[in-house]
Amino acid sequence: MLLTSGQISMAISSSVVFMFTFLLFLSGYVLQQQTVRSLQAVIKPQPIVVPPPSPVLAKHFGTPPGHSFYDKYLASNRPKGGWAKVAYVQLVREHLHVCNALMLFAVLDDQESMAQRVIMYPKEWDASTSAALDPQIETSRRLLRNAAKRYKVMLQPVEPMLKAGEQSTFPLAGLLSLTAYNRVVHLVPSGLVLDTSGLDHLFTLPMDSDMLGISAGTVDGAASPSVMLLKPSKDAFQTTMESLSSAKYDEDDFLSRMPLLPDLPEDQIHIVAKTSGLRLEDDSFNATAFLDSTSYVHVSDPETLGPEFDAPKESLASIIPNRLEPKRAWQEVYERYREMRMDVCGLDLEPVPKPSKEKLAQSQQIP
Repeated sequence: MLLTSGQISMAISSSVVFMFTFLLFLSGYVLQQQTVRSLQAVIKPQPIVVPPPSPVLAKHFGTPPGHSFYDKYLASNRPKGGWAKVAYVQLVREHLHVCNALMLFAVLDDQESMAQRVIMYPKEWDASTSAALDPQIETSRRLLRNAAKRYKVMLQPVEPMLKAGEQSTFPLAGLLSLTAYNRVVHLVPSGLVLDTSGLDHLFTLPMDSDMLGISAGTVDGAASPSVMLLKPSKDAFQTTMESLSSAKYDEDDFLSRMPLLPDLPEDQIHIVAKTSGLRLEDDSFNATAFLDSTSYVHVSDPETLGPEFDAPKESLASIIPNRLEPKRAWQEVYERYREMRMDVCGLDLEPVPKPSKEKLAQSQQIP
């Protein structure tokens, strides 16, 4: 069957239309794929370039605090033996101070201090049976477990080192027995760590003696250490323990014999301050600068039982600084302590204990 000229013309036209339609579809498809690839390139996140680790810190746990103070001092002055040979050690002898130790290590962990962390506590706390478990012991055990789990704290139960009659004692001199470390720092409770950089610097200080205290002073001028720096050794431990009389052991007497250094301001950073000393500050004092530049605040006022107790406001009137800025710093420290005690330990402030009948009778006697 022969095709007519019209049919041939129709076939040719259809072929041309089909070819151009196919080419148009192909060009659109190619353009679409290019657009999709361009959008993917824009949306896809760029890879993050991680800087190589510092060879100085590669063998030690933790990372540098990242402060200018660290960059200036600790980068060139590593502790002898490295960070694995120095430690913050808290000797807790009372249940009241367990939470404070936890608070200190919480800040050290948060600010990534590279020193080891140790809590020494009476071994008898572990010996108590669950059937007759004292609520305080139960709370202390819970807090100690949290310290080990959350803040990488090593727990070390200790036996009494001295006995005065029926009373067992755990003297601070026992810190000299920790010969696994070249340097040990003990923070006298109760207190707040605000910046670990200055405290870490203590591990690099030269020491001519086995013990060194850093004091911020007090209102009455009697200096006592708020921070203790020790160089543990077998000889130092034995010599110190032999000099302590178990029958007349007095911790205050032991601390009074410790060589003291004043606060060490370096690069506008102060190692230690004491809340009782805020009453001596003048109008040039700046609360914000104080809180930003102090490493450790020893929360201690002679007229109070401690920051752990919910003292009535009227009883605090005589110890709060009168000047505006020192007063603001004092109130901020106590408020931070209260908040951190709740956040870290889940504990509210303790009620102030009522005076015993004997003390009450003595106060009511007419002179």
